[in-house]
Amino acid sequence: MEDKRFAMQKKIKAFEQICSDSGIKLTHQRMEIFREIAESTAHPSAEEIHKRLKSKLPMISLDTVYRTLAAFEKFGVIRRVHVLDDRGRFDTNLTPHHHLVCMKCKAIQDFYWPTFDEIQLPFETKKWGQVNSKQVELRGICDHCVEKSYKNK
Repeated sequence: MEDKRFAMQKKIKAFEQICSDSGIKLTHQRMEIFREIAESTAHPSAEEIHKRLKSKLPMISLDTVYRTLAAFEKFGVIRRVHVLDDRGRFDTNLTPHHHLVCMKCKAIQDFYWPTFDEIQLPFETKKWGQVNSKQVELRGICDHCVEKSYKNK
């Protein structure tokens, strides 16, 4: 539990530093939006974040959440994860990592693959232009959904 708390404090400090460096005013709403993403491993959508925050911040609008997420993404506070549907999902994990995506329940899980990260790109990519990052998205069915489908048979 202490490690989790320390990791969260580290994310908050990094967030505050990025906001300070970028000139982003650190409001209560922005802090709560960031916390909601940082505390989740599920890569929540703007709609999910809004729904979760309504009890803490009854006056917060979905538009505010969208605008805040856009600003966070612009300044490198969060990353948008594009998977399965048109809704963006958001991630505060800025370290190089990849995603496992369940095609049934749409769960997203981070995984690390240092060997892949170190692989030289094929020559064709050099002719294409400049590559800034490499990310893998593996799609399949998570254990939870597999077990659920066996129980329903």
